[in-house]
Amino acid sequence: MKRFAVISIIATLLTAMALAQTGQKPKPAPVPAKPPAKTPPQQPAKPSQPMSEDDIPTSDDTVKIGADLVNVFFSVVDKNNRVVSDLRENDIAIFEDGQPQEVFTFKREATLPISIAILLDLSGSQEYTFPREKQAAGEFLRSVLRPGKDSAAILTFQDDVDLVQGLTSRLDTLQRAFDEIQYSRRFGAGSSRRQATALYDAVYVTADEILSHDDVRSRRADDSISRRAIILMTDGVDNASTRKLDDAIDRAWRAGVVIYTIGIGDRFRFEGVREDVLRRMAEETGGRFYFPHGADDLLEDFKQIESELRSQYLVAYAPSNTNRDGSFRRLEVRLADRKDVRLVHRRGYYAPTEETKK
Repeated sequence: MKRFAVISIIATLLTAMALAQTGQKPKPAPVPAKPPAKTPPQQPAKPSQPMSEDDIPTSDDTVKIGADLVNVFFSVVDKNNRVVSDLRENDIAIFEDGQPQEVFTFKREATLPISIAILLDLSGSQEYTFPREKQAAGEFLRSVLRPGKDSAAILTFQDDVDLVQGLTSRLDTLQRAFDEIQYSRRFGAGSSRRQATALYDAVYVTADEILSHDDVRSRRADDSISRRAIILMTDGVDNASTRKLDDAIDRAWRAGVVIYTIGIGDRFRFEGVREDVLRRMAEETGGRFYFPHGADDLLEDFKQIESELRSQYLVAYAPSNTNRDGSFRRLEVRLADRKDVRLVHRRGYYAPTEETKK
């Protein structure tokens, strides 16, 4: 019995020693695995579709990215002086200093804002025609101005310039300003025979102080394009200005202002209408000139100006000459295979300088 107990103890010890040599440990109870995290179901990819024209963003601005753009408004008239409104981009080419330019934008403009300055000569030659001039100009503004979008100013001049009404789109305000203008003789020291007339000074001041605007626009700019025009009613005689005709035209170029000239005068008591001066002012700035022979002609001339302002074309380009040297650049717009029409546009512009770079 004792022998059997000893054998049992020895067997137990041998078993313990064997387990120690193999390094085995009791297995822990299994831990239940966590369920996998749920992931949101993926949406099936939409097939790519080409953009339609309705998806492409559009804007009235001709400016978007990069360098500078030069905007050139021009009109086209036929042999009967009627506006031509069916041009396409491939009909035109634009040149700067004789070098062809790549067109960035071409479109017909009928909705852009217009800023107009009516500039009335009150010198002696206008004494008897002034009431009709005032009436025709008032009717023109009532017809052409869109309240809240377009604006007009009224100025008069003799030996100096008077601002009767600053830029406004309120037709009632403009009409009151017309009603308040009274003709009065005022003689200057520069002439003993007739009233002094500072025509060139008047055009210069109107372009510089009333309608001035930078003509070359950065493509990063957000400011909208607008048309700016002077409607000048005068006999074209100047005998009192401190500036020259070239100075007045130069100022209009810099301000991007078009000048429409209406030659009216007293041919019996004065030297007559200076057609050469009025033609040059209009042609150099991209406007047109008129020489009415009566009240009916005057009203018809205003109708043509209105039609032209509503039927202009706009061409914009980035100049190949990128120098910011402030130099004058000559412009020319040409038409291909249209010998029956005539273009009217300004003759040039001034390049910006480094100081004006934004």
